[in-house]
Amino acid sequence: MPSEPEISVAIITETEMEFDLLGEFRLEGSNKKFSGHFKAVLKGNSIILQQDGKTAAEANSLFLVPRDIDVASFVIHGVKIGKGFHWERKEKQRFHGALNFIIEENLITAVNIIPVEAYLESVISSEMNPNSPIEFLKAHAVISRSWVLAQVEKRKGKKEDKAPQTIETDDEYIRWYDREDHINYDFCADDHCQRYQGATRIINDKAFSAVEDTRGLVLMQGGAVCDTRFSKCCGGKSESFENVWEEKKHPYLIPVSDYKYEQDIFDLDLTNENAARKWIKSYPQSFCNTNDGKLLSTLLPSYDLETKNFFRWTVEYTQEEIAGLINKKSGFDFGEIIDMTPLQRGDSGRIIKLKITGTRKTMTIGKELEIRRILAETHLYSSAFIVEKQNIANGVPGGFLLYGAGWGHGVGLCQIGAAVMSSAGYRFDEILSHYYKNSVMHKIY
Repeated sequence: MPSEPEISVAIITETEMEFDLLGEFRLEGSNKKFSGHFKAVLKGNSIILQQDGKTAAEANSLFLVPRDIDVASFVIHGVKIGKGFHWERKEKQRFHGALNFIIEENLITAVNIIPVEAYLESVISSEMNPNSPIEFLKAHAVISRSWVLAQVEKRKGKKEDKAPQTIETDDEYIRWYDREDHINYDFCADDHCQRYQGATRIINDKAFSAVEDTRGLVLMQGGAVCDTRFSKCCGGKSESFENVWEEKKHPYLIPVSDYKYEQDIFDLDLTNENAARKWIKSYPQSFCNTNDGKLLSTLLPSYDLETKNFFRWTVEYTQEEIAGLINKKSGFDFGEIIDMTPLQRGDSGRIIKLKITGTRKTMTIGKELEIRRILAETHLYSSAFIVEKQNIANGVPGGFLLYGAGWGHGVGLCQIGAAVMSSAGYRFDEILSHYYKNSVMHKIY
């Protein structure tokens, strides 16, 4: 049976950064030992480590290894989280493992090298609240482990004929944003890969227990580890992989109604515009349909709690606001916005292609994240929305009202739905079989 792998995770990229070594670290390739407060500064092609204003080390890369990985740790100041999203901020974060400083595009990147299981203890505490029910944390440990190992395998077998991520014609702009491979490390520490905020987020023993109890367990299908995607809130039905990323079907990333039974009062073919409109304007029974503040406070990290409405939400724009956003974010001059028409919806009701009609230009935009990106200063909660025009004068609306459902791309596990399932007594394997049909669980180390 294979042994537990190590991975490399980029924490922060800046021209200079402050950090603390808590415990004894050794500089690889020398007998030098380091401890205390430092600053890493880029000068030409060298990284200079300064302590008390003096140069402690200088090279084009610096690799610091802890004497005891279980005892020693390091703290990095000013780590940015939620890049490009409405909760973006900087924090001071503490990590275990080795610390490697490298140069990338005239900036310093701090990279953490850490065993997968220790990485997961932080991930499940960073993605959701570590006070969440233990069965949910176990489920998340399995899917986070599966996703990481699937990405590592995918990178090893990377082909040059990768599908294009942008398709552009005179009247159509289709782009999807998958996790592009990093060149000098395996993963980054933010939402682009998985939230990884070090030991800072591990505030109790639940994370340790959840990872230890599921050690080496992954979901598999067809002899390969599953690419187990997940999002914050599906909005009542999950989305298919190929509607969000490349045109590739995964048997385990198919639409799932997020409840214990199908609801006959709805037409669940949400690719149909009338069915999608009825669904989005209603509050169907769903695991992720909860506004229980006490429950949510045990499920979500503090910054996610700032998002009050996620199962169903509304956003209102004046003509000036929406035209300014679309013209700025798309890079095209649409003029005044006359209409926004869904041309294609996915299985969850998320819009895959949106036709934007302006006084100067008409163009179809997709896929879901590109739609979300151009309709908000950061990102719209999801692309599952319907559009209502307001105060029309001379054929031009004075504003638009968007009614929306869900938070995120909606593929795979719904984090809020899964957490609610666990609080209702579902075991972690039941949660996983609900969201990832056609998959099986295996212990691989």
